[in-house]
Amino acid sequence: MNSRLLIDAFVRQTTVLIAQVATIAGARTPLAHVANQVFLDLTQALEEQGLGRKVVADMFGLALRSYQQKVDRLMESASSGGMTLWEAVHGYVAERSVVTRGELLLRFAKDDPDSVAGIVHDLVESGLVYKTGRAEQTVYRIAPEADLQQAMARDQHATIESCAWAIIYRQGPLSMEQLLDRLAIERESIDGALSALLADKRVEQNEQGLYRSARVLLPLDHTAGWEAGLLDHYHAVVGAIIAKLRNGQTRALPADELGGSTYSFDVWPGHPLEASVRALLREQRSALGALWNRVVEHNKNGKPEGYTRVTFYCGQNVADEGASETTRSES
Repeated sequence: MNSRLLIDAFVRQTTVLIAQVATIAGARTPLAHVANQVFLDLTQALEEQGLGRKVVADMFGLALRSYQQKVDRLMESASSGGMTLWEAVHGYVAERSVVTRGELLLRFAKDDPDSVAGIVHDLVESGLVYKTGRAEQTVYRIAPEADLQQAMARDQHATIESCAWAIIYRQGPLSMEQLLDRLAIERESIDGALSALLADKRVEQNEQGLYRSARVLLPLDHTAGWEAGLLDHYHAVVGAIIAKLRNGQTRALPADELGGSTYSFDVWPGHPLEASVRALLREQRSALGALWNRVVEHNKNGKPEGYTRVTFYCGQNVADEGASETTRSES
């Protein structure tokens, strides 16, 4: 197995996903902490695999002392990331409510003027800042704060609640510390979500104080449910790949219960099998939903202490392409 080739490809695809999430719906999520967070999470995961610090340091091409110093430094600063120029410009306009073009250029005179202009244009295009006037008479106004804050608060609470439920179901039982680590949020932000999850029995807390859930059903017609569903799907895909690697299997067998298969079909209007191909996801969801309901109904009477969780994930993408052959790949 060419592990370096796989690692490089995984990193590339993951960065594409992060870039998409960081710019979704006009948002511009700060990314200054990402490189440091990746290093810390990767070192922790490697050590959890049983590797000593000398070996991990060597994998990063660092001397043991340099490696330890870098880990210590990043752990001290992981919770205090700096402010990006985008955040600074937005914060300045929000603080002043109304800002002229001259005031804005004077405030950020030490920064690259092209970068400042690009960020201001981006804020206007995103609807976070309003613009009136032209040239030197241009005036910038912050979008109504009350409306923005109210919408953000609703979305944030619902998102944390749905994501916490999905993670507890997928990776539980989890302690509060483990849950906070996986969500990377402050304790205060999750208390309300956990209270709601416990109140309607979507999540239970055992005698050891660990949170667990026997089921998860996310409202995918809601933004927060879609976000949690995306996270849950990503966990399922990555979890299956990791389980396959840990099992020592590097090829797919027809009778495999572990792994995944990817099929791509090239069809066009008038193709005799176009309707069948396009209906695959709908048919799979319908069959899976019916089977899931039957299993949940049976499990209402309780489950034994030891049981097997079978995770099936499915997805579909439709893209216009040039002429190519039908492809199939398995893992």
